[in-house]
Amino acid sequence: MAEHKGVLYDIKKKIDHIALNMEKFKFVDYVYYIEHPKKMLFANFLSGIARGFGIAIGFLLLGAAAIYFLQLAVKWNLPVIGNFIAEIVKIVQQNLEKTGGNVYG
Repeated sequence: MAEHKGVLYDIKKKIDHIALNMEKFKFVDYVYYIEHPKKMLFANFLSGIARGFGIAIGFLLLGAAAIYFLQLAVKWNLPVIGNFIAEIVKIVQQNLEKTGGNVYG
């Protein structure tokens, strides 16, 4: 009889552990979304919009910072960047002369 109580106690302990894990992982919410696919699609749609908006804002901020620092570098007249930009301009002008001013070939 005492052996049965020990086994029942172990089973109860394991069930409590499983229930706690299910609550931690929000298993009920997962089952709810599986049972209501329209709500799952709407939630995924909203999260996709938010993710895209976040990427756009992040790219905008990084691009603005890059342009700002490049403008500062031009104002400081750094020889490395100035020479690099001059080379690019020279290459573009040579290509324009080769093509007779026709940008598309």
